[in-house]
Amino acid sequence: MARRAEPPDGGWGWMVVLSAFFQSALVFGVLRSFGVFFVEFVAAFEEQAARVSWIASIGIAMQQFGSPVGSALSTKFGPRPVVMAGGILAALGMLLASFATSLTHLYLSIGLLSGCGWALTFTPTLACLSRYFSRRRSLAMGLALTGVGLSSFAFAPFFQWLLSHYAWRGALLLVSALSFHLVACGALLRPLSLTEDPAMGGPGAQLAFLLHHGPFLRYTVALTLINTGYFIPYVHLVAHLQDLGWDPLPAAFLLSLAAISDLIGRVVSGWLGDAVPGPVARLLTLWTALTGVSLALFPVAQAPTALVTLALAYGFTSGALTPVAFSVLPELVGTGRIYCGLGLVQMVESIGGLLGAPLSGYLRDVTGNYTASFVVAGAFLLAGSGVLITLPHFCFSSPTSKSQDLVTEALDTKIPLPTEGLGED
Repeated sequence: MARRAEPPDGGWGWMVVLSAFFQSALVFGVLRSFGVFFVEFVAAFEEQAARVSWIASIGIAMQQFGSPVGSALSTKFGPRPVVMAGGILAALGMLLASFATSLTHLYLSIGLLSGCGWALTFTPTLACLSRYFSRRRSLAMGLALTGVGLSSFAFAPFFQWLLSHYAWRGALLLVSALSFHLVACGALLRPLSLTEDPAMGGPGAQLAFLLHHGPFLRYTVALTLINTGYFIPYVHLVAHLQDLGWDPLPAAFLLSLAAISDLIGRVVSGWLGDAVPGPVARLLTLWTALTGVSLALFPVAQAPTALVTLALAYGFTSGALTPVAFSVLPELVGTGRIYCGLGLVQMVESIGGLLGAPLSGYLRDVTGNYTASFVVAGAFLLAGSGVLITLPHFCFSSPTSKSQDLVTEALDTKIPLPTEGLGED
């Protein structure tokens, strides 16, 4: 494959955007709408909310904790076969979950097996996308990740309809069929080779660089805090609304309204990330803080109008922070290190994904309501925005062309590359 001097900012990259759009829909659209199954699992297995919450948490944690594996395999074999294999695992996990007779079966099938499949799809796809774009990276990310918002809008009421007609076992069979389309998403990926790649060294050299890179480490801590509270509404908002006396279908529809707002937020934020001069990290800090405030205000809202307003606000801000979060990383570590960097970030932030929903469920069991759950979730995001403020000012995104080599060279003057032996890995 011929090496390109810089990302093409288009061409086959738009097909990669299309692949990432459907892939994000089939991974995080399913995860975000899984709160519809939450109430069914509590009733079917007669278990506490905290124990049932581990299903989604294990899935999120596996998706993120296994990301370095997906990154390493993509570096060696390319993203296409890795993502296709991940689609098979994700579909198989949902298929086996439809035969579950205990929560342990759901932990292993949805949490472990489907989670491993998601780990092999999400990170390699976004890393591949980042290598195709430079000037329009935030916009491309925003368009790709709108699949999450669209699918969340469609899947929440759709899953509720499936539950009412086919019960939870039949619904999981159909979700398995949907997940199998991840194989087609992987087939669209085409690896891209850049001239800067050899200068980045092997996996060992890249890992050593990242572990000694202060801004990258602070960014990773921030995303871990954000991840702890980010998914709470998608796991427990439906149950919270039912505690307030809402019927299941209107509660699921409110989740769909948040998904529409999420979709708009992703597109707007992606456009702003490329159009507005200045550090992209500032936009990320702003959206993160606003998301935390909206989460903390959920227990205060009792009237339907207030709940709808908060759901729309949360959807917009939580959607807006996603594309700029992924756009900051290539500018911190260089495009050539994106596979390793994104995989490492996803692995560390899996701690937040693993603990967030069970902590929220535990607080619900202890207090009898979701007030503390949403307040604590908001506090985690506000803490994450505080860490983001410490990121350096070289994270710039402007509509004019910029050389990734200059960014990498500036980084290398601050943090020396590892010794020769590591570079030979």
